[in-house]
Amino acid sequence: MGNSPLATFVPLILLVVVFYFLLIRPQRKRQQEMLQMQSSLTPGARVMTTTGLFGTVVRLEDDDVVLEVAPGMETRWTKAAIGRVIPPAEQSAAADSAADTSDTGKDDDTNSSQS
Repeated sequence: MGNSPLATFVPLILLVVVFYFLLIRPQRKRQQEMLQMQSSLTPGARVMTTTGLFGTVVRLEDDDVVLEVAPGMETRWTKAAIGRVIPPAEQSAAADSAADTSDTGKDDDTNSSQS
C-alpha cells in the first residue's frame, strides 16, 4: 500500500479550507460590518442594543453612547453593546403594526365579553 504522505494530508487541507470559507471568513465580515456601524453612529439615530433595548442616540462620548430609552430617561452604553441601527422606514412600520395589534386586542375583548 504505497500511500504518499501528500495524499494523507489532502483531506485535512481541504477541511481547513472549507472551515475558513464557511465559518471564519463570514464571521470576520460580520465583525467588520458591526464595527463600521458602531463607528458611524450619530445623535438622533434609533438603535437596538444587543440585549434588545430600543433607544435613540443622544450623544457620543469616546467609546460610550448615551441612549434615551424614554422621554427624559438616558442610559450610558458602550458602542459594542449596540446591535443594530433601525432605519426610519422600519420604525414607522413597527409603530403601525403595534397600533394594529392594540386595536385588534380591543375588538377581541369586547366580542368575548358580549358572548
